[in-house]
Amino acid sequence: MIDLLDPSAARVRYATVPTPPGPFTVVVDSDDDGRDVVLASGWTAELGDLWPVIHRTLRPSGADEDPHLPVLASVKAFVAGDVAAIDDVPVAQRSGPFLEEAWQILRGVPAGTPDTYAAFAARCGRPAAVRAAANACARNAAALFVPCHRVLGSDGGLGGFRWGTPVKRWLLDHEAAHTA
Repeated sequence: MIDLLDPSAARVRYATVPTPPGPFTVVVDSDDDGRDVVLASGWTAELGDLWPVIHRTLRPSGADEDPHLPVLASVKAFVAGDVAAIDDVPVAQRSGPFLEEAWQILRGVPAGTPDTYAAFAARCGRPAAVRAAANACARNAAALFVPCHRVLGSDGGLGGFRWGTPVKRWLLDHEAAHTA
């Protein structure tokens, strides 16, 4: 449990589950309709690794562990081979207009057919903004649900990934193996 500010202020829930490339932690808040919304996620067992990537306007005062988060069903289904199970999981991220739009566009990159950073920049309507597209991937707080791992270097190399290139390689291989 993390308590950072006033304990009576807003709190979120989180859980960590095992996955083939390592432990995966997800942090969720509730929207106005009571649905879970992912604020941050990644291949770590440490909540403290995710806390700084949550935008300051979304960052709550603390978090409580909840091993029964409904979003875990989507993670488990993805790992079991249903690579589309993550597609409709609600996510909340904030930044400037380009990054927010880029994260939405990332959600449309199909599993099994990764983009290059240049192609992703073109999808974003800014074909010359390859570095900005790469920055959108690097600043993505909701790994897996906003599939920045589906973007590769122009030479076909993996490029970077906050959670390490072995995790990125596993994700790409897993999606390729389970995409019709």
